[in-house]
Amino acid sequence: MNAVKDIEAKAKRVQRGYAGEADRPLAGYLGAMGAYGVFVGALTALGRAAGARLPRRFSAGDTVLLGTATFKASRVRAKAAITSPLRAPFTKYEEPAGEDELNESVPARGHAAHAVGELVSCPFCLDVWIGTGLAAGLVVAPRPTRLAATVLTAVGLADVLHLLYDAGKKLASG
Repeated sequence: MNAVKDIEAKAKRVQRGYAGEADRPLAGYLGAMGAYGVFVGALTALGRAAGARLPRRFSAGDTVLLGTATFKASRVRAKAAITSPLRAPFTKYEEPAGEDELNESVPARGHAAHAVGELVSCPFCLDVWIGTGLAAGLVVAPRPTRLAATVLTAVGLADVLHLLYDAGKKLASG
């Protein structure tokens, strides 16, 4: 029991030394990193069970496809109005943020909930998880993964075209 108390005391000292008076959710971040490790381990086990072999290299086309699909999937998951019910347990609606996107805040409700809130509302944070999943999909199930990535890329391209179209209309009427 003393070892557990010593670890807790050390963790609190590290927390105070790092964050000062701010309540940064370091324990929650540790949990998220642990969950990511479990996610990667599960994907690895799945790949081995399926007999998948890593390709010698990914093509530039695959890299662009995965990058674009990761971008779009993370934006949809972290910012789209339609996915707000998935973020609602961990975030608070603040305001619209443009074309079908929302700004949300992460209330301080304990380290784990705060860390999850930051993760699910941050497209940059989600990129790592989504990109890892898509890359693993290319190894384990390349055809359906390419289909999903192509759809996400096409939707992202359509978004760009909508925005360009709207900007052109504004310029023409301006």
